[in-house]
Amino acid sequence: MKTLYIIRHAKSSWGDFTLPDFERPLNERGKKDAPVMAQFLKDKKTIIDVFISSPAKRALKTCEIFCETFQKNASDIVIIDELYHAPSPVFIEQIKKIDPAFNSAAIFSHNPGITDFVNDVAVGIKVDNMPTCGIFAFQINSDDWSNFEWAEKTFLFFKYPKSF
Repeated sequence: MKTLYIIRHAKSSWGDFTLPDFERPLNERGKKDAPVMAQFLKDKKTIIDVFISSPAKRALKTCEIFCETFQKNASDIVIIDELYHAPSPVFIEQIKKIDPAFNSAAIFSHNPGITDFVNDVAVGIKVDNMPTCGIFAFQINSDDWSNFEWAEKTFLFFKYPKSF
């Protein structure tokens, strides 16, 4: 059994319109929400074996905040360039590459692909929009991530900052 946490980056800043999209940092709300959501997971006694992130500044910083809460080294984050504005099939391909030794993974990425992905894999659940710092969790009935696409998936929870 594998557990996957899909996490959209925290709220980002639009304060400097000269910055490329890739370089946008977290805004004050994002800096506040990310530790709260990370603590929510930690309070649930969640174990995350591997943290995987888009290289974009806002996604990577969100992932780093989660690592800090879980007392993991940010240097251990697996950065995957393809997760920057990835469409749903890219998520599937990257998940299938996760080392089978890891029983749980957290992936930090962006909309619209992250919303499309959770809707593609969550049977009977519809997410209109994956909010910033939203966490969508499910279990995969397999011992190997390479079976992800066809394995049975069980929804665990969907939480986001404004849902508290």
